[in-house]
Amino acid sequence: MTNQKGEFLNQSVWTGKIFNGDWVDATGGTIDVIEPGTGETMATVGFANQEDVNQACIMADAAQQAWANLGARERADIFYRAATILKENFEEIATYVALESGGIIPKGQHEVKEAIAILHNAAHIAIAPRGEILQSLKGPGCISLAKRVPRGVVGIISPFNFPLVLSMRAVAPALACGNTVVIKPDPQTPVGGGFAIARALEDAGLPKGVFHVLPGAAEAGEALCTNSQVQMIQFTGSTAVGRRVGELAGYHLKKVSLELGGNNALIILDDADLDAAVNNAAFGAFFHQGQICMASSRIFVQKGIHDQFVAKLAEKASHMPVGNPATGQVALGPVINQKQLERVKSILSTSVEAGAKIEVGGENDGLFHQATVLSGVKPGMPAFDVETFGPIANIICFETDDEAVALANRHEGSLSSAVISQSVGRANRVASQLKSGLVHVNDQTVNDDANNPFGAPGVAGSGASVGGPADLEEYTRWQWLTIKDTPPQYPF
Repeated sequence: MTNQKGEFLNQSVWTGKIFNGDWVDATGGTIDVIEPGTGETMATVGFANQEDVNQACIMADAAQQAWANLGARERADIFYRAATILKENFEEIATYVALESGGIIPKGQHEVKEAIAILHNAAHIAIAPRGEILQSLKGPGCISLAKRVPRGVVGIISPFNFPLVLSMRAVAPALACGNTVVIKPDPQTPVGGGFAIARALEDAGLPKGVFHVLPGAAEAGEALCTNSQVQMIQFTGSTAVGRRVGELAGYHLKKVSLELGGNNALIILDDADLDAAVNNAAFGAFFHQGQICMASSRIFVQKGIHDQFVAKLAEKASHMPVGNPATGQVALGPVINQKQLERVKSILSTSVEAGAKIEVGGENDGLFHQATVLSGVKPGMPAFDVETFGPIANIICFETDDEAVALANRHEGSLSSAVISQSVGRANRVASQLKSGLVHVNDQTVNDDANNPFGAPGVAGSGASVGGPADLEEYTRWQWLTIKDTPPQYPF
């Protein structure tokens, strides 16, 4: 392995293990974690199966009431201590998370910063008001309350691309609301997606049985969705798997929260500052090799500046180095695996066959794919119709603002969209018509502040949101409580 580890991520703690409050062997055996940038084995971890999941859910259910009954201040203190632990081990965790997911080191650093902010938010959730006093229709002798109470056991299935952030943003608020959590991180990124969180919470004093980490494949995920102790599933990942999760969890009458990405749009109007627009588009399309649910996968450029924009973006892309993120001298690392590479190559080649043009890039060396600019993209091409999830900037030319809106809204679901213009009023008129969960004026599409509601309609997540003010709604349910001084007399 190429990075240096300290004591916090000492592999002897979890080699061949899963986490249930203690580090224990998995019934399902073990799996190697491969660093995508080198092909080397980073770690060997426990690989959970259905039996492991069911046992964890039983333990989480048994621990939930005592955790919910713990004082709010005591729970908040655990999150503050966990945040401090991440700060104290910042560089070690950032480097590991980056390399495990194939990202550059600044990407790993960003994940740790966001995880710390999410833990601080969770501490605030733990002590926040949770309900309201209702007008009682029974007279002055009755108190009527509407309370937010924990759902119980929350199952979380998290992805590989931003493993620490996308796990923590569900784990921390779910715990803060009084739930216990069983998480199945992607087995490609089990440390950033679960074990690093477990280490921080363990050292911060989280009671045993409250949090479980079980890397696993589809068997483990389906077990989580069907287990009778689990009251809610929060899933982040692909639309195809999200449909299956929604189907299974819905059949078992669980609360389901889905965040599935979507076909995002960045619209650049003809009065935009060209250099600023190119800078934003490059970041939105190429950051973390485009493997982001908010990536600027479709870039709409108005006809008057289209040719200049394409030339400038192609020039920038041609100078973006691709290679092993451990060197610190690259802008793009590898895509996560061979399957994802083949998907990206297929979208690219099929779109070129349909008339699109590769302006720059298009080649790969193993998992390392060049930053690619694809012009002439139109509806009906895969580059327009589906989320690429790779380092390709798909450029679509439009003539009028109304046409940009119509084209941008040609999707089954969009998580994020953005408009760039020197006229804020004009940009806002366009932005207000976009059917998207997140909308930004004079920025690109990859934005998340750790305290904003995060979600979108359609195949981007069926309208669910997590984060900020959405967390209390997601991870608690309403309970009506009435209190009378004496029992009433009924006619029979």
